[in-house]
Formats: sequence, C-alpha cells, structure tokens
Amino acid sequence: MPPFKTMIPTNSRPNEWKIEQGLAGAELPVIDMTEPENKSLIFQVFPEKLTKDEEAIKAVGDPEKLFVRERDGWIGFVEWENHPDKKAAAHKILTSQTFPPNPEFQLGPIPPTNPVLPGTRWKLWHHAVGGELTRVPDDSWNCVLKEKHKDMLHLLQFPYNGEPPKRLVTDKEITPNNLHFVRNHGGIPIIDKDKFSFMMDGLVARPREYTLDDLMDESRFPRMKKTITIQCSGTRRIEQILKYPGQGDEIPQAPWAEGAIGTAEYTGISLKKVIKECGGLIEGAKHLEFYGCETYFKDDKCMNYLVSVPWSKVKANEVMLAWEMNGEPLPRIHGYPLRIVVFGYIGARSVKWLYRVKAIKLPSRAPVQSAEYLYFPQQVGKHNLKMTDGIQIQEMPVSSGIMFPWTKQVIIHNGKIRCKGWAYSGGGRWPERVELSADGGFNWYTIPLENLSKKRRWTWRTWSYDLPCDVEGWVEIVVRCWDNAMNTQPPEIRTAWNWGLHVTHSCHRISVYSVNRSRPKTDTRLKEFEDAGIPFAPITVPLTFPSQTWDDYEKFWRENDPRDAEDD
Repeated sequence: MPPFKTMIPTNSRPNEWKIEQGLAGAELPVIDMTEPENKSLIFQVFPEKLTKDEEAIKAVGDPEKLFVRERDGWIGFVEWENHPDKKAAAHKILTSQTFPPNPEFQLGPIPPTNPVLPGTRWKLWHHAVGGELTRVPDDSWNCVLKEKHKDMLHLLQFPYNGEPPKRLVTDKEITPNNLHFVRNHGGIPIIDKDKFSFMMDGLVARPREYTLDDLMDESRFPRMKKTITIQCSGTRRIEQILKYPGQGDEIPQAPWAEGAIGTAEYTGISLKKVIKECGGLIEGAKHLEFYGCETYFKDDKCMNYLVSVPWSKVKANEVMLAWEMNGEPLPRIHGYPLRIVVFGYIGARSVKWLYRVKAIKLPSRAPVQSAEYLYFPQQVGKHNLKMTDGIQIQEMPVSSGIMFPWTKQVIIHNGKIRCKGWAYSGGGRWPERVELSADGGFNWYTIPLENLSKKRRWTWRTWSYDLPCDVEGWVEIVVRCWDNAMNTQPPEIRTAWNWGLHVTHSCHRISVYSVNRSRPKTDTRLKEFEDAGIPFAPITVPLTFPSQTWDDYEKFWRENDPRDAEDD
C-alpha cells in the first residue's frame, strides 16, 4: 500500500491537536484580552547561535590565577564572600557570553532518562568561570557514582539532585547512607579532614577558628546523637507540576517525587555550645548564618551557599554540627567533613561542607534565603510577584506519601490492597495518626499503631496497611496524617499549589485499577487468561477471546426483556 498523503491543504500545524488539547503547553500562545480583539503574544525567543565576547573575557584576567584553590586540601572550593573583586570578575565573564536556555520540562515532556536532566548550563557556567571550578562537575559525578546506590533516580546530574526509587524509600526505618536523597546546590568539594577548619565569627564576643578535632573533644563539647528526618521542600513537587506548572528553573525546580526525604542518625555537637565557648552573642545578634563551600550561581553571579536560622532555634539545642551519619563519617556527597543539621526545618537550611558560622542581626540576605524557598499566595506569579510576598520556608508542615502501590498501577487482590509509605511533621511535631482511604477520601481507615514505626520527635513514621477495597475499576487511594498538634493535610493539590512549587503537603492521592479476585466472575475471567497463556496487562488492550459464548448470550435475552421497552 502506498504511503498516505494529505490531499487537503491546511494552515494547521502537524501537532495542532496536541497543542489545542494542552498536551504541548509550551507551544500555546499567551492571549491578550485587554483590547476588543484577542491578540496572541510572541514567545520569548532565545538566540539560535550562542555569542562570546572573547576580548572582554580575556580582559578580566587569567582564571587560573583569579579563581585559585583557596585552601590547601580543599579541592573545588573558591571563597567568594570575602572577595567582591572575584565576584565582579566572574560576573563579567558570565555576562560576556550567552548560554543555552533552561530545558522546558513542565509544559513539555520530562525526559525518560536517568539522569533526567543533565544540568548543562551549570556545567557550562563552571567551565566558563574556570580556574578551580573547571574540574568540579566531573569530580561531583564521580562522587555520586562512588557513594550512591546503583538504583538511585538521578533527577539532575549537576548540581546533583537524586532520590531513591519508591520501592526503597521506606524499605528501612533508618535510611541507608547510599539511599538517602541528595539535593545539592553546587558541586561537591573534596576536603581533607586534617586540613579542615571552620570559623565562628560575626557578632560573638570572641570569634575563633575550630578544627574538626577541636569539635570532637568531649572535654570541651558534649556529644549529641539524634535521629533526624530531613525533607526537601520540593518533595512531591511532580504533583504540582503535572496539575499546574509554576516557576521554572532547571535547578531549584527539579521534578521531585515522594523520595526527597530521608532519616538518619547524626552524631555531632550542639551549635549552641560552640557559641557559648565564643562568649555568646553580642550587639543584638538574633540569627546565625551558615556558609557552605559549594559555588552557587544566581543571576550571572557567583557566590557561596548561605542561609540562616534564628537564634531561638539554636538556643533550643535544635541545630547540630554533625560529622557522622548512621555511625559512619559523613559521605562526601552529604557534607564531609562537617555539616549543619537543623531539626524539623527544610533541608535547605542544613548546610553541607560548612566553613563558617556568622552571628548576624537579621535573617540572611543571600538569595537562597531571601529570593528562593518562598511560599507564595496562589494569585502570585511571574506577572506580579515580589520577594516579600513569599513566606520564608522554615518548619515543614505535616505530610505523607504512598510508596506502594504506584499511581496508574493495576492491582489484582482478594479484597485488600497492600499499601506502604511514610508520614512526617516538622518543627518537633510527630505523626500521631495515619489514615488511608480507597474511595478518594470519603471513608478512612486508621492504620493500626503496630503498623507504624517508632514515634520520635524529629522523624518520620513509616507505615504499612492492607487497605479494604471491594470496588473494582479505577479507585483513588488517599493517605493523610494527623500530627500531635492535630494538624492535618489539605485535601487537594490545588490547596497546596504555589508559584514556587514548594511544600506539596496536600493529601497524597494515587489512582489504581482494582481487580478483586474474591469476586467469582473476576476469578473465572483471570483463570481464562491464565489457561490461554495471555498476559492480562496492559488493561487497555482489548479482550483477545470472547467474553461469553453466543449460546449464553441468546439464553440471556430469552430470559430477560429486550433492550428496547414496549408500549403497553
């Protein structure tokens, strides 16, 4: 048969149907209705050919001399915060050339690859600045390959963002180091423990420098061991993206699922004890600013990773300087040799590769604190937002997730669907009750306490439950958690949506196709599939053998009224 040819001329695009149905949302025009006639606005167009002002870049100087290694034994570390001249030089290099645009993965298809996103622009930025940053992307990826489980889902290759697959998220109550999620904001520095030190300064009476051995001296600082859940504020972001896309950026808006959460036992000391040894806070200091070694890029500028937490949090002994994770030295990818662990706060505050703690009067003005990790009202977006519209995210709200089964999965069962997952509440609260529903949230079953993991103040509780389900066909399984303060989750994703796509804490919902084998007709049909050696999946493939005999069909109509009713 000759190939089919379109005979009718058309002005429509080949993918017109997909665009009209919203399946190619990145190609939908913006419609301006402020005038009597509708007008389609043009898209932001990125240059097809990248530019580079070689003379301007050359005039900045030699990167090998400008951006040298700051400290012996600290590979990949450039100190930006004390060197405005270096920041200016890097800014000039970055603005003297163009880079590829961010990939569109919210209104367009998410790549079916692992890593999902390569982080091309961040790799290019590191190489463009050069000097000590040149080797950082390769060093970081090699660290991932060495330290993380082979089944990790790599959402972003660089800076590395990765989570374990659903089947392994709650496999253990304490997350193994190689399966703990990672949300990095820059490259992974390689630091020699014997060459390490960090500075405690700012508004303290006696600023001083500490080695790791100083901190580990139990005659000076009492040791702490705490089991802590760390959760990224992007956990379950994919639910927001798929329903209502929001702020787009290859780095902060990685398409996280339910695995951006993990629980580990950390060993270290309370930051409060270090501040006390430094003579305490002075001159009205009320916040502690943490400095991480990684190089962070924002608006064509280079900087180190900076955030802050209030003194009240530190004063309560809820901020730890940690050097051990699950009984082992911190993995490099998790902050070796020293990191901050902030109990009950978003993971972004638990700074890795710590090199400085500075006492300050006001919250940090660094971009991660002031311009990112903000929870916006629902009517705030690209068209009207200001940084001050957003709430700076600190404590995590109550949340939960279903790790098994998976949404769109077909479940053959005998009246109960085996489910498992996690529940968590930040700020020192804990899951008190976890409930499951098989009918979209109308009726709820309380998970027995013996099916929940240990109750602790700063950690999640993993759970499992055989959920009663008599209904067949598509059903919606929902989980919700009540914490000890009687907080629970909003019912729908719309109530949690925000332009920044942070803190997806609505009830987690999955749709599964229920096939209840305890029903005789269902059992008989499944045996027919088995006897014929025909796979039951996928459910959308039509039945490949008759659903009933014609004799049975005719018998039915002999015993029942015809399809059409008769007039009396």
